[in-house]
Amino acid sequence: MKAARDQIALLAELRHRAKALGFEAFGVARADARPDLPEKLDTALARDWHGEMAWMAETAERRGAPEALWPEVRSVIVVGMNYGPDSDPMADLEHRSLGNISVYARNRDYHDIIKGKLKELAGLLNRRTGAEVKVFVDTAPVMEKPLGEAAGIGWQGKHTVLVSREFGSWLFLGAIFTSAELPADEPHAESCGNCRRCLDVCPTNAFPAPFQLDARRCLSYLNIEHPGPIPLEFRVPMGNRIYGCDDCLAVCPWNKFASETHEMKLRARDELKSPALSDLVQLDDAGFRSLFAGSPIKRIGHARFLRNVLIAVGNSGDETLIPLAEARLADPEPLIRGAAVWAVRRLVAKARADALALAFLPDEGDISVQAEWSAAVQPARAN
Repeated sequence: MKAARDQIALLAELRHRAKALGFEAFGVARADARPDLPEKLDTALARDWHGEMAWMAETAERRGAPEALWPEVRSVIVVGMNYGPDSDPMADLEHRSLGNISVYARNRDYHDIIKGKLKELAGLLNRRTGAEVKVFVDTAPVMEKPLGEAAGIGWQGKHTVLVSREFGSWLFLGAIFTSAELPADEPHAESCGNCRRCLDVCPTNAFPAPFQLDARRCLSYLNIEHPGPIPLEFRVPMGNRIYGCDDCLAVCPWNKFASETHEMKLRARDELKSPALSDLVQLDDAGFRSLFAGSPIKRIGHARFLRNVLIAVGNSGDETLIPLAEARLADPEPLIRGAAVWAVRRLVAKARADALALAFLPDEGDISVQAEWSAAVQPARAN
């Protein structure tokens, strides 16, 4: 009886400390709470949905079960930190001469922010129980989202991201593995219902079915993890997304209960909310490193970032960017040169089509000629 009271008191203390550290969500799962994970992971890998993320296949055995990663683990504490934006990120897609950066990357790298706090919370558990602890923040083969569902802090939505009734789709997750046997919380029931907004909004049809994601078609994978040129079929759908994509997260109806993050280091820096493509396309390597110091964007490197920016330039329809894109045609980095060729071709084709339209626009009253003209001009703008 006393042992049970002690555990309740311990969890109350851990929850209180977690909240003080900035973790709005807290839950406990048994280490073996999700025996279905290996099969789900194997199915995704067999279908090559992981793309070029070879590390997912290499670590599949450890990723599929907490006990495979660390045999001594008995309980998993999952915490969540709200990183909700102060405005709807979908609105940023309309300003095509500006770059759209995923909400999570508009300030400090969340790994750095969460890991120190997580270590402090794990240290408290160690001092109170003497149990061993290990902390993970998206840096090891841990499936935090299904564990978060098992710990009751939310559920994996049809877009595969954890959804919370209190914070919508905007939660960073961290996990504490411990050898302590802690009382587990009830798992959260899936609460998406018939809604499929996240599936329908995806510009590249990256969801083969609800709760399944083919990373090879996901813009966040393509403009962050994919090392080569962006495949042609995804360049126009990429729009002005220069790092990540928030579409499926942003349209979730549960976001109506979300609030702006309280963590100042996660609030968007003004210069990263909607940066001008004209500024970004001129960044050299030193400028890139300076602008994105402490940001997760820095890890993709200058060449991959400029590749993304030039795709956005090509999609902008902004003819004033033609000289800046042309300047990148001589870049020593092939990845940048290739994207510059595409951007220049897109913008010059549009400029030429617009010039022809101004010079030879058919009479507005001639409907049949107008239709033929539109059919002729539109392909020039699209290539």
